[in-house]
Amino acid sequence: MKADKFLPDDYRPAEDEPFMNERQLEYFRRKLVAWKNDLLSDSRDTIEGLQDGTRSIPDITDRASEETDRALELRTRDRQRKLVSKIEAALRRIDEGEFGYCEMTGDPISLKRLEARPIATMTLEAQEKHERREKVHRDD
Repeated sequence: MKADKFLPDDYRPAEDEPFMNERQLEYFRRKLVAWKNDLLSDSRDTIEGLQDGTRSIPDITDRASEETDRALELRTRDRQRKLVSKIEAALRRIDEGEFGYCEMTGDPISLKRLEARPIATMTLEAQEKHERREKVHRDD
């Protein structure tokens, strides 16, 4: 499936066009790739910052503060690494023709939801049902 590479800068998927047509798929592909590139760029900046920040800080309070900051930064980067994996999975779903459809019900995921969270794999209703089930199992 060849996607339409010409998209106006102001293009936004609309409910009145065929769901997951070539323009919509290309729009979401570009959105996901840009998001992934931003995350990878942030990660590179973090790595450089951590390498530069391996200096000796004589004051124990300042050192503790620096270590806390670094630990927080590493946790943030780990969450972003997981997010990059989800973005890559969404890009695969675009390539496989499965993007935009709920993995639980097969129903279309709303464009509004995909716009806000393009890595979504379930409709809002299926996601809420899934989260309720998870909560019940966690409380056991």
